[in-house]
Amino acid sequence: MDALIKKVKKMELGNPVLTTLVGLVVFYIGLKMFSGGMKSMGNIEHLSFFTHNVLWMFLGGIIMTLLWQSSSLSTTAIIALVASGAVPLPAAIAAVLGANIGTTGTIWLAGLLVSDGMPKGDTLRIAMAHTGVNLLMAMSLLPFVHHIGRFLGRF
Repeated sequence: MDALIKKVKKMELGNPVLTTLVGLVVFYIGLKMFSGGMKSMGNIEHLSFFTHNVLWMFLGGIIMTLLWQSSSLSTTAIIALVASGAVPLPAAIAAVLGANIGTTGTIWLAGLLVSDGMPKGDTLRIAMAHTGVNLLMAMSLLPFVHHIGRFLGRF
């Protein structure tokens, strides 16, 4: 185990700017590969009930983001599915709204870890504000995703 740790330490690039740039390049390549894989899923017919249903896509966006702990990854997947034609625009908008709610799970998780249990004090207030604002936005826009999709479809 110690030999493995020494090897990992030797792999450090030394310069933090260079390390950051290499990390960003690797992240970008990973997102491109993920996006390409999602685009190839565009002809999945058996999921059409799910992908064409706004409420299921909204819930899917929440769950996907909670599991991945990354709204960026969720949004990338949704965009790739729209680009492939697997998901219609209104359902994708609903999924992105769900991803915005799912991302609030991160702050609750951080609050649990920092507070040794249920978040307290300012941590609780920040988590409630973050969740509340995203819920308010999603509940306000969700009934209009078809109209928003029709409007955005003009561009």
